[in-house]
Amino acid sequence: MHIRLALCVLLVTASAINRLTAAPQSPLSADIDRLVAASQPQLIEWRRHLHEHPELSNREVETAKYVAAQLRTMGLEPQTGVARHGVVAVLKGGLPGPVVALRADMDGLPVREETDVPFASKATGEYQGNQVGVMHACGHDTHVAMLLAAAKVLTQVKDRLPGTVKFIFQPAEEGAPTGETPAGAEAMVAAGVMNNPKVDAVFGLHVFANIPTGQLTYRTGPFMAAADTFEIVVRGRQTHGATPWRGIDPIVVGSQIVMGLQTIVSRGVDITALPAIVTVGQFQAGVRNNIIPDSAKLVGTIRTFDDAVQTDIHAKVTRIAENLAEAAGTTAQVTITKGYPVTSNDPALTARMLPTLERVAPGAVKVSELITGAEDFTYFQRRAPGLFVFLGITPTAQVGKAPQNHSPLFVVDEAALPTGVRALAHLAVDYLSGRR
Repeated sequence: MHIRLALCVLLVTASAINRLTAAPQSPLSADIDRLVAASQPQLIEWRRHLHEHPELSNREVETAKYVAAQLRTMGLEPQTGVARHGVVAVLKGGLPGPVVALRADMDGLPVREETDVPFASKATGEYQGNQVGVMHACGHDTHVAMLLAAAKVLTQVKDRLPGTVKFIFQPAEEGAPTGETPAGAEAMVAAGVMNNPKVDAVFGLHVFANIPTGQLTYRTGPFMAAADTFEIVVRGRQTHGATPWRGIDPIVVGSQIVMGLQTIVSRGVDITALPAIVTVGQFQAGVRNNIIPDSAKLVGTIRTFDDAVQTDIHAKVTRIAENLAEAAGTTAQVTITKGYPVTSNDPALTARMLPTLERVAPGAVKVSELITGAEDFTYFQRRAPGLFVFLGITPTAQVGKAPQNHSPLFVVDEAALPTGVRALAHLAVDYLSGRR
């Protein structure tokens, strides 16, 4: 009897505490959700237009014009030509407060689309001297459409916004053509997009295949890898294949280097802390079966989640290649080119905004595994605390079987897009208002 009474008291008390501590939806939040729902037809129209008309990195001329035109219809005054084709618009709220930035990338990929959607891309472009098909095979069309929709929603409630929202439409996330660097986020940061007014927090969102439609995934701290490229040129001495002792075989030396590089991660990195990858993707040497060539070239990628590990691996790649070549009586020239740094979510900001994500997608917010792909959103995060999340765009029945991002068969379940718009809008408003 006393036990049952005590349990009842505890349950009633817990229920009362939950009612007191739960954050009820504010009138502004409710209005945002209503406006997002009303924007869905235009959201889909924007997305399909952009999907049908993709442009390659640093070639987003018409895309930028389209984005700027839509922003002007909302009463915004976009700045164009930022870092070549970037577009930036600033929305000043009716109340004083901090500054938050929302970012979307705009470029397509040199991929010929093979889907059967009625708005499939038939666009072509020049890539590395070749005519190629162009496709939004990574979902950047959806990113632009969702950010446009978020801008439209927020402009309609601007009088109640306690601060400023900066909308950043970025070119060249997929990497600019040779010689056009800096580019993308790095170039936009260099152009001052994180200043005037100074951004206090930045949010980004990326659609991802084989995550259930409408699910949001995130990770505190390191999330996506730094991506670096290495090239190793082994100088041998050419000779006839029938008299190998008269030369130095760069193919054998190159093969020893390939095997040596495999020990870097397997024996030289503490993978209980964070993983790392060293991959040789190209091995080029020789032109004929009976000629030992005078050189061999290895090209590969390094993926890391920590700056110190990145520096250590770079040193080991160089040391292994040079020393193995020296042992064979020749030389190896090593060139390592840094790509995008680690994308790392600010722990305090992530913890602060997690309730917002859970309100946007109740029961569908998950912690992600580490992603060994790379993203240049990190350049924004290094100027202000940032949070980057993934939005699932694959129906549950197809998860694990859908073509991945960058595939010519990549498709998006458009039912996920309103969740993305709500996430962007609510992250901005909740940050500005200090809501947790």
